Amino acid sequence: MPRSLAGETVGVLGLARSGLAAARLALGRDAKVYASDAGASDAAREAAEQVRALGGDAETGGHDLAKLAACDRIVLSPGIPPTAGVLKEEAIRGVPVVPEIEFAYEQLDSPVIAITGTNGKTTVTALIEHLLRADGIDGVAGGNIGTALSELAMREPQPAWAVVECSSFQLAGIRSFTPRIGILTNLAPDHLDWYDGVESYYADKARLFTNASAESRWILNAEDERARTLIGDAPGTRLYFRVATAPEGDDELGGWLSTGELMIRTEPGRMERVGDAADLQILGPHNIANALAAALAARLAGASVQGISDGLRSFRAPAHRLEPVVERDGVLWIDDSKATNLASTRVAVRGMTRPTVLLLGGKHKGEPYTELLPELEEGRVKTIIAYGEAAPIIVSDLEGRAPVQRVDGPFEAVIDHARRIAAPGDAVLLSPACSSFDMFRNYEERGRRFAQLAREGV
Repeated sequence: MPRSLAGETVGVLGLARSGLAAARLALGRDAKVYASDAGASDAAREAAEQVRALGGDAETGGHDLAKLAACDRIVLSPGIPPTAGVLKEEAIRGVPVVPEIEFAYEQLDSPVIAITGTNGKTTVTALIEHLLRADGIDGVAGGNIGTALSELAMREPQPAWAVVECSSFQLAGIRSFTPRIGILTNLAPDHLDWYDGVESYYADKARLFTNASAESRWILNAEDERARTLIGDAPGTRLYFRVATAPEGDDELGGWLSTGELMIRTEPGRMERVGDAADLQILGPHNIANALAAALAARLAGASVQGISDGLRSFRAPAHRLEPVVERDGVLWIDDSKATNLASTRVAVRGMTRPTVLLLGGKHKGEPYTELLPELEEGRVKTIIAYGEAAPIIVSDLEGRAPVQRVDGPFEAVIDHARRIAAPGDAVLLSPACSSFDMFRNYEERGRRFAQLAREGV
């Protein structure tokens, strides 16, 4: 049931999708709202107009610290890290700051399946939603994937399950957020442009387990030591998914690959086959792991074995995640714009079966590009095109050790150069290992532009 926020003044930082949804949710629950965005894009201004039309106060191009200081709490959009400069201002240090998913969770009656990790969380989130719906269960994906959790909290009726992708930024400030089922896909260094070290980043991921209880169900990657052990001694039932190795005994709950078959066990003594790896429409060992994690979550949420099996066969990769775009003149163009860190790009390169022109670049996130050398030495990549703000660093890290070329100028120049050097039988892979914010608003816009230019073929 809706919970009134009458008498409360809520600040909202950021007027992108989640910030606007949080402002609408607060206003719909009778709170006063002040929302602001440091940017002044057309989208931000339009969102501010929507807030004002609903009776709130909103501005773009900056923040009014006095108005923020008068708020009872501040809701943080997921694109704004907890280390953002505005949050360090003395005027607002006494105001509690909560992530949007925490604010929305207070207004949500649906049980939550929460997914976090460095890579794979978008695919797993989309897969779980798909598997639940394939079995007739009203599961809806939200959080860091498309739909803000505040949107789900406003939905009437609310979904049977909220399937929530959680970034480290979103988890950093949670207090009451309590998933009934939680998944940790894997861990690798990321966001080192914001965190003072990898341990701080992992610590925010570990906040997934903050409110664990005996009723919690945790799905963990058995083949990633750090992901497997990050939970510590948090209570709840643990289920482990694995691809390369089988479980050591008959008592372990989880999922695994056995002679090409996807097997799960969610209760002691009950082993169930949910499909064949050969039937998956998503490629690579990492996606077998993703399928196992999603199947376990869907089964725990009440989906039938048949529904899960049907859903696994019909699922297609999310946009911008190793998504084939077009084949022109014998060259396959692949959009992996979602690969915003080196670990994700390494996975993409390992999955390539053609000689590959790799587009690497964007806004640097703090990792050394030498981490790619093991994959580059295997010979799948014929040329690396370094572009964007990170190009000088990429060249410095890889020159003399890998075939790297730097292309300055707009993104169109990058695509044009790739087109000229790719030969029939090759692939052009956009897997940037960087954020998009030097040239684009987000990775989706980057992927869409890549696809448009690839299809134009000029």
